[in-house]
Amino acid sequence: HHHHHHPTSFLGPGFSFFNGFDDIDDSFFSFGGPGRSSNAFRSQSFTHGSPGNERKQPRKQDPPIEHDLYLSLEEILNGCVKKMKISRKILQPDGKTYKKEDKVLTINVMPGWKAGTKVTFQREGDHTSSSIPADIVFIIRDKPHTHFKRDGSNIIFTAKVYLRDALCGCKIKVPTLSGSTIPIQMKEVIKPNTQKRIPGEGLPFQKDTSKRGDLIVNFDIKFPDYLNEPTRQILYDCLPVKS
Repeated sequence: HHHHHHPTSFLGPGFSFFNGFDDIDDSFFSFGGPGRSSNAFRSQSFTHGSPGNERKQPRKQDPPIEHDLYLSLEEILNGCVKKMKISRKILQPDGKTYKKEDKVLTINVMPGWKAGTKVTFQREGDHTSSSIPADIVFIIRDKPHTHFKRDGSNIIFTAKVYLRDALCGCKIKVPTLSGSTIPIQMKEVIKPNTQKRIPGEGLPFQKDTSKRGDLIVNFDIKFPDYLNEPTRQILYDCLPVKS
């Protein structure tokens, strides 16, 4: 179950968070730009009707403006603060001209956030006369990592080993998110589906950040492209054909 936090304490009213979020990202988001907008109109109750019985069209809210926010696995491990600069048009008092206004929205990323987590800033879009400003929604995405693929709270590392080492044993060095490496002595035969699991070296669980997932090691076995005749003969004589 997802809690809807309303941390008005540090954000001020009008901000809502879905799920539990240091540096200004120079990403200028201008509206009508590349942000994808979905047509989810939200009906707003309007209380300030004017006296008299002229019938007024209720103002519709502009559809939400969505932006992807890519986070590294390290940022998800520790949590971080993202300051996103947006720019929007504000209708001036004359009711005709617009002024561009920049605003910094602060996102407090909590450890363990999953890709797809949405952070909504209510009514922070363009201010026009005809409609209620759009909500701005940031959607958390996983930034590709040099070493790891994310699988929920686990991270997966693929170790490359030569066929010789896969058969005869070897020592592999496994990188971790903290930057250190863990040496693993492989004595058994490494098969294509062999997996090693290093507990507690993954990402924090979103519901209990004191616990972490695992680092899973998969293997990519490098076969030789070519064998010369003597080698072929030796291997043919040595390698078992029954297991």
